[in-house]
Amino acid sequence: MAENPIRKLPDRDAHNTVLQPPGWARPKGYANGIRARGDMVFVGGMIGWDEQGAFADGFVAQTRQALKNIAAVLAEGGAEPEHVVRMTWYVRDMDAYLGCQRELGAAYREIMGDHYPAMALVEVTRLVEPKALLEIEATAVVS
Repeated sequence: MAENPIRKLPDRDAHNTVLQPPGWARPKGYANGIRARGDMVFVGGMIGWDEQGAFADGFVAQTRQALKNIAAVLAEGGAEPEHVVRMTWYVRDMDAYLGCQRELGAAYREIMGDHYPAMALVEVTRLVEPKALLEIEATAVVS
């Protein structure tokens, strides 16, 4: 029987395992993959507005608010940010994202902690809400 070539690195939650193929450079700010088991919580696309529908001012501020919104929905489902196994970010301006990565990283860690799920980043031409600069969806697995 052939040995499994995928090296598994333990994550904070014993039921979620980061997948890191041998020899691959370790990604920064995301995971290549995660193996998970448990109840799933799906968070629809969250944008950078608050409970009253007021938008935060600027890309980093909208990102912070969208992440806070994700954390609030996770809590309703009995999950926490470290249970997130997958995120998809939709941004209207890739240059805006790339131009503030340090600030985005700080905002991310402030809300999500030092936990990096599998992620995708996609530039889009438009979102449903005209003032939204980004939209983020997430999937969590709670054991």
